[in-house]
Amino acid sequence: MLDVKNLNVFYGDAQALWDVSFSVPEERMVVVIGANGAGKSTILKTISNLIRPRSGEVRIANQIATGLPAHQVVELGVAHVPEGRQLFPYMTVSENLRMGAVLPDAKRKRMETRDEVFHLFPVLKERREQLAQTLSGGEQQMLAIARGLMLKPRLILLDEPSLGLAPLVLSHIFEIIKEINKRGITVLLVEQNVQRSLELADEGIVLENGRVALNGKGHDLLNNDHVRKAYLGL
Repeated sequence: MLDVKNLNVFYGDAQALWDVSFSVPEERMVVVIGANGAGKSTILKTISNLIRPRSGEVRIANQIATGLPAHQVVELGVAHVPEGRQLFPYMTVSENLRMGAVLPDAKRKRMETRDEVFHLFPVLKERREQLAQTLSGGEQQMLAIARGLMLKPRLILLDEPSLGLAPLVLSHIFEIIKEINKRGITVLLVEQNVQRSLELADEGIVLENGRVALNGKGHDLLNNDHVRKAYLGL
């Protein structure tokens, strides 16, 4: 579904990614872990073409996405749920969901998809006429993910979905991500909760200082001495 090859990305003169390469097989879940500033969010923004790489290539479903306008990346079936949720605060839950159904097929199936989203997130059905800014932090994160699902994506990019959430809400969010993947949507997850994300994902990538330091099966990385020491404090 996704192939990233030799990405080099700069912010001005400062290099953020160095020859980053990895693949995400169709209908699988891959997590990118690493410290703050490692370049995790930059990877997602580059895939979405919110940032243009200096060199390298991104392929989505065997189509070259490098250099495409961001809206054309969306047309390839990619939904990006950004860090910090980025909701429309003065729109209702229902209005935010409608904003996610931007592609023609998604618009045609909007009501059907909305019902599926409400099944995944019952609290959003209860809050559907509330303004997004009045929701709790956990509810806002649910809405951000739900808005991405309204696109009917083939690939969903999730940037730090557990950030700032209470433990009980965090567990629910991870269960929802697992269910999304079970429904056949490919997931690329950026996450600082190393333990939970590696337990959840098929494969993991450890990013350090803009470079891929390690990659492998999620459970193998959980048992890796470097990961245990650097990220789990064990």
